[in-house]
Amino acid sequence: MIYILLGLVAVIAVFCIVVITRPDEFRVSRSAVIDGSPEAVFAEINDLYRWQAWSPWAKLDPNAKNTFEGPEAGVGAKMHWDGNKNIGAGSMAITESDPYSRIVFALNFIRPFKASNTVEFSLEPVDGKTRVTWTMYGKNNFIGKTISLFMDCEKMCGDQFIQGLSNLNEVVSSKTVS
Repeated sequence: MIYILLGLVAVIAVFCIVVITRPDEFRVSRSAVIDGSPEAVFAEINDLYRWQAWSPWAKLDPNAKNTFEGPEAGVGAKMHWDGNKNIGAGSMAITESDPYSRIVFALNFIRPFKASNTVEFSLEPVDGKTRVTWTMYGKNNFIGKTISLFMDCEKMCGDQFIQGLSNLNEVVSSKTVS
């Protein structure tokens, strides 16, 4: 019995060592060229009410409860969501808004686990279109490091960013054509 207990302690110790050696920070970033001007793209990202038209998470739970506070767009605009297991619950608030070039958000998850991250959109004009880079970064706590052993968060978030950028392109290009 003592050997089983010592073996279990050793396995837990090795697991904890592996977890604490994981990176303390993470960064996920994807880019796409959007068929629209920086002004048109900026308007869609900077206005939280418009996110439902292109956010990949809005498609995962169309019945999520969204509430807004502060201004409709720009610094101080804030959205809270409470949805199914696919999107959880949390809030995002615009903390920086540089017209037609950059928007920064404070992103806070409540469920399925607590986390606070930063999200940044950078916009760059490219031949009459706009290169949009969507980045999320933050600290990896013990739980985050543990999750990263079993889930490829880079791929999971990256795939969602790619889908969101594709949706954003559809929204912006449809308004440009209209």
